[in-house]
Amino acid sequence: MRSPFTALLITAALAANAEPAADGPVTTAEHLAHAARAACRALGREVAVAVVDASGQTLLMSRAAGVGPHNLEAARRKAYTALSTRQPTLALGRQARSQPDTAALQYLPELLLLGGGVPWRDASGDVAGAVGVAGGGGPENDDACARAAVESLPRHP
Repeated sequence: MRSPFTALLITAALAANAEPAADGPVTTAEHLAHAARAACRALGREVAVAVVDASGQTLLMSRAAGVGPHNLEAARRKAYTALSTRQPTLALGRQARSQPDTAALQYLPELLLLGGGVPWRDASGDVAGAVGVAGGGGPENDDACARAAVESLPRHP
């Protein structure tokens, strides 16, 4: 019997050749995860990646074998935070730490104010989901890999 982690690894391996398409959110999630992992590999890092849809439901979670298991949950929460606030978590975290009025955001369950969560928008400009990256060697690396993933999506006219 295969473990859920094995299934995630198989999904990640299949995503390596996935093209983003309009045929569904799972295909987009696979593309985002592949692009985030590739961007982090270019930095010499292996990571955990999570992708959530517009309602905050997890579409995909995966991590490289050498990445701590806690990074899966961190990646999911970063994606959820980016989706929920409709902004990258690196900027949100910095804003929350610098402004007393927003500092309490850190106490909301599920939000994680660390860099690595980036929302993506559909053709009409609505937030369609978000990608979260964790384990990349710091918030700037995680953010760069998540941004690279979102930027790899096809642009709509």
